[in-house]
Amino acid sequence: MTAAGSAPAQQPGIGTYNERSLHAAIRQWYLQPGDVAEAGVAGFVADILRDGLIIEIQTRNLGAMKAKLRALLEGYRLRVVYPIAVERWIAHITTDGELVRRRRSPKHGGWFDVFDELVSISPNVCHPGFALEVLLTREEEIRCRDGKGSWRRQGTSILDRRLLEVVDRRLFETPDDLARLLPESLPRQFTCRDIAAAAGVSRKLGQKAAYCLRKMGALTLAPRTGREYVYERAESPDPPTQE
Repeated sequence: MTAAGSAPAQQPGIGTYNERSLHAAIRQWYLQPGDVAEAGVAGFVADILRDGLIIEIQTRNLGAMKAKLRALLEGYRLRVVYPIAVERWIAHITTDGELVRRRRSPKHGGWFDVFDELVSISPNVCHPGFALEVLLTREEEIRCRDGKGSWRRQGTSILDRRLLEVVDRRLFETPDDLARLLPESLPRQFTCRDIAAAAGVSRKLGQKAAYCLRKMGALTLAPRTGREYVYERAESPDPPTQE
């Protein structure tokens, strides 16, 4: 896939946590001749307007765009673009912007991580005009120990995220598309624990996947035999009523 530069760019100034660099780089990566960037639509600013299709880039917290989704889906086709880092480099800088050290994060994301964000917007996935495109990326996260960050990071602030490369992309247009992320090795009936084990993810993420797919109509509940919910794939998902 197309790289966006593998070497660190100029360090950002000190400020609050933002993702302007990542957002801007992905938007530039998507732009085609004839596109309108930052178009005013339905009282909102759309990242890209392309012949009746709105491409909206959201680098985190998909739930924050609920109102925008409802408004844009009234008269447009909408594609939400969400990046997941399969590789992340963490660069620590001083308050003057000088690089102190740079290391690779041990965390690696994947397609299944999209369920972590879909919990809050699951009903929108069933809208015929909605599509979700997930990008697997290599990113750089800029941090500074300025005393203003989270106590968990001992006062270190996350200043920015930068796109280094788009590794892969995948378009999800229906609940069935997302249901295909479930491992084929799952039995006909399965629990959240089964999903987590088969997909190699945490049980919490397995629970979120089951919740999302059930809300979308791609999974149905089977008779319970114990304390855990039992699921099975729906043959013909019936999308729930839009909220």
